Amino acid sequence: MDTVQANNLLNERRPAVADTPVATTRWTVAAIEALFALPFNDLLYRAQQVHRDNFDANAVQLSTLLSIKTGGCSEDCGYCPQAARYQTGVENQDLLSVDEVVAAARTAKEHGATRFCMGAAWRGPKQRDLDKVVAMVKAVRGLGMETCATLGMLKPGQADQLRDAGLDYYNHNIDTAEDNYKNVITTRDYEDRIDTLSQVREAGMHVCCGGIVGMGETRKARATLIAQLANMEPYPESVPINNLVQVPGTPLHGADKLDPLEFVRTIACARITMPKAFVRLSAGRQELGDGVQALCFLAGANSIFYGEKLLTTGNPDVENDRALFARLGLKPLNPA
Repeated sequence: MDTVQANNLLNERRPAVADTPVATTRWTVAAIEALFALPFNDLLYRAQQVHRDNFDANAVQLSTLLSIKTGGCSEDCGYCPQAARYQTGVENQDLLSVDEVVAAARTAKEHGATRFCMGAAWRGPKQRDLDKVVAMVKAVRGLGMETCATLGMLKPGQADQLRDAGLDYYNHNIDTAEDNYKNVITTRDYEDRIDTLSQVREAGMHVCCGGIVGMGETRKARATLIAQLANMEPYPESVPINNLVQVPGTPLHGADKLDPLEFVRTIACARITMPKAFVRLSAGRQELGDGVQALCFLAGANSIFYGEKLLTTGNPDVENDRALFARLGLKPLNPA
């Protein structure tokens, strides 16, 4: 597809003018493929325009993610070292105590994080475990931080309990395009993901939902993933884009690595199609290097996971991030 064809296809869609993250138009997969096909400079220029229309172009929201229960998950997600069926060297750890979680959150806040995310390796939480997470959410909110949790699939009523505890965001990624889903996960369906997201919306919480790229998928699959996110009504307030971290022992170890510039294109397409969302650089940020991260910020990424570990894979440490921010003239986004 040449540039003229791409621009003609893009011009067929109505402009989005919403003040809140609502999909005012349907993004077709073809239209997003046309975005991907634009010359790199044109795509980044368009994404930067959208970004500046909606955000401070030099402010980045900082989140810290803590694994509150590690390993032993019954799911078979092909990318995940925490699945019990894979031999990855991840040690199973019981659910942390409230005091341990609060101590980690306090440290994160001292280092500049404004949102604290708690992740547990479960297919879904049992009620006795959810009661403990509720206590964690209340305690972290007491520190004046935004709260987020990723606990797997929710049963009816559990989203309400988390909302009542003060949870701001619930993360549940759709991971990949619907027609590629069974190539990545077989222990649950794509619709199971959508059901949990619907419960979160109905409970009145913000949605954090994104996906993983670099799992051997086609560009069309990446465009489909972005279309599925952008066409949610409303689209997610936070959109984490993960670059696959290949862990020995997982089925996706050895997959062809994604061209870093294709990752930047994915960020730009997410920004253009979801103009008011926080687009977050998540897992795999370390492998990108400073130069590609800088391009991602130019393409509209305005949130990162910040701290020493991202669940069970490495994450750039605080000092490296501060040095990169200084070199780029970026600043942490202050909470509203």
